[in-house]
Amino acid sequence: MTDILSLKENNCKDCYKCIRTCSVKAIRFAHNRAQIIADECILCGSCFVACPQKAKQIRDDVAAVRAAVAAGRRVVCSLAPSFIADFAVRGIGDMRTALRALGFADARETAEGAQLVSDAYAAILREGKQQVLISSCCPAINLLVQKYYPTVLPFLARVLTPAQAHGRMLKQEDPDCFTVFIGPCIAKKDEADHSPYIDAALTYDELRAWLAEACVQLPRAVDVEEPGMRARFYPATGGILRATEAVPGYRRMAIDGVENCRQAFAELERGGIDPVFIEMSACEGSCINGPCIREHRGRRVKGALRVDAYAGDDRFPLGTEPGDIARTFGFLGGRAVHVGSEAINAMLLKMGKTGPEKELNCGSCGYPTCREKAVAILEGRAEIEMCLPFLKEKAESFSDTIIHNTPNAIVVMDEDLAVQQINRAAVKLFNLTSATDILHEPVVRILNPEPYREAVVSALNVTCARRYLAEYQRCVEETILYDRQYRVVISILRDITEQEALRGKEDELRRQTVETADRVIDKQMRVVQEIASLLGETTAETKLALSRLKDAMNRE
Repeated sequence: MTDILSLKENNCKDCYKCIRTCSVKAIRFAHNRAQIIADECILCGSCFVACPQKAKQIRDDVAAVRAAVAAGRRVVCSLAPSFIADFAVRGIGDMRTALRALGFADARETAEGAQLVSDAYAAILREGKQQVLISSCCPAINLLVQKYYPTVLPFLARVLTPAQAHGRMLKQEDPDCFTVFIGPCIAKKDEADHSPYIDAALTYDELRAWLAEACVQLPRAVDVEEPGMRARFYPATGGILRATEAVPGYRRMAIDGVENCRQAFAELERGGIDPVFIEMSACEGSCINGPCIREHRGRRVKGALRVDAYAGDDRFPLGTEPGDIARTFGFLGGRAVHVGSEAINAMLLKMGKTGPEKELNCGSCGYPTCREKAVAILEGRAEIEMCLPFLKEKAESFSDTIIHNTPNAIVVMDEDLAVQQINRAAVKLFNLTSATDILHEPVVRILNPEPYREAVVSALNVTCARRYLAEYQRCVEETILYDRQYRVVISILRDITEQEALRGKEDELRRQTVETADRVIDKQMRVVQEIASLLGETTAETKLALSRLKDAMNRE
């Protein structure tokens, strides 16, 4: 099972959708990547279907089948009865023609094996020894019981699946044949890996890709043909019940979907159930909504109607004595949790769950409750950062700490220039009592809106523009940012009033210095002229030097 369902790491985008979908939480997150835990996976395919990035991939077994064809083996297909819902053909004849073009010796319907299984179910019910009988046709449900519900094992019908029963029949007819099951199910690959009757299992997706590569086209037909067989009801919800003889004394019910089946198991474990025959399928809608059915997705009703039209009341004329198709199911040992409450409570604190009111149980991480998420972290299958409320609160706390403690005033407005957020520095700058005085009010109440309106219209940012706010007697250096994606305008104002005051004092001191220099120069010029006249020398050079000194003082 280890390689049946795997991950394309580069495609995984850390969205947690697969773990939200996985009923048994058989997915571990490490280094922001999902990893399927093979020993716990039931191969229902829910993560494969749900993944929006197509990061889950199914093992391709076409090469093994091609090798058998190339080796000259007589390759026989056991085709699941749901094919009529996924391929717009008239019946098995069209599929047999296409498969023979790929090198198959023959194609038969798995419904032949389903007929044997229905007969075996009816025989068990007629014996009346089993109070509750659960169908064992769905390999994903079988794995679910074997791994997680050992107390339900006695209720599981000890009968081969239709695919294995059919494979057994085909090998009775030809012991050397190479049997290939083709259907919508991922779990069938695991079944084939452990079955002496199925040599390989392909999905409809693999078959479709192979047909396209070989340029083999299936005919498209609106109506189905061929005589209706009762066992062809199997792929639709309730189909096993319709194909199996009703036995007096037993009620009958169909349950589909893993979560619905798990709830039923919980009831069965409590006991007190009247004699009942329960059909169970991991897929909601049963096999016609299997993980590898694509053509009809979103058209479940039409698929069910095609199955109904293709089935009927007749039986397959099987010429081979089926023999014993009984099997046993053993407990495969699912995950057991051994985490103490003290450790769980400590982890909840690390997750920011400081009290019951913080345990939102929102399920965004994929786990139904915060406590289950804490257990998953302790088991190494999840990370604290998977908690969306925790990350949101952490991010908001971090940003709030920065915004509210920065000395710069920050005002955030929407495109209509209504104030959406304002920090403490801004409240102080604009002489407000509190932030609520201006929140959701037009910014014109505290600032001239024109620069912000221009920023929205032009989509251009303004950096370090100096403005004097006369009403507040403050000089500011303002940066205006317009975020088109979130449609907000952000004003960051740095109060430079003190710097401007200091600059004014420096300018005044410089002016006074220049005036003093002027007076000194004039006085010195007179003295020099007097001395020069006495000495009979020119004053030109002295005057030039002093003028340069004066100019230098003015430039400063």
